[in-house]
Amino acid sequence: MRARDLLADFPVVGLDSPVVDAAGLLADQDLPGLIVIDHDGSPLAILPGTEVLRLAVPAYCQDDPALARVVDEAHADGFLRALSGRTVRECLPPRPRELPVTDPDATVLELAALMARTHSPLVAVLEQGRLAGAVTLQALLERVLAG
Repeated sequence: MRARDLLADFPVVGLDSPVVDAAGLLADQDLPGLIVIDHDGSPLAILPGTEVLRLAVPAYCQDDPALARVVDEAHADGFLRALSGRTVRECLPPRPRELPVTDPDATVLELAALMARTHSPLVAVLEQGRLAGAVTLQALLERVLAG
């Protein structure tokens, strides 16, 4: 089985897209992450949903989870409001990571190794230099476990 057999169309966002819109895509389409593209449509990064949360959750709650418990429910429920006016660019880590990108001929083991090495729940697949779609961790596991 090859990447082309697991390939699915996948939504993309630009660096200057509102992060609230990106969070909406993640939620509405039940996605593990998004592909961030540059102005010419080339993948720049994979934005896992956890990185969106990292931007929204106050640093003091990330540093000391016990502090999250003392925030009243009304304020706790509204933590995503912190994303208002922010862009996808702000969600990306300061240092670029290895980009999980492959070609349609990659085997499932190559895909799994790339996901594991990059800590990414999806891999962008490029065909002749253009984004053809993505392979998600869920699709990979479903096919491998069924086989």
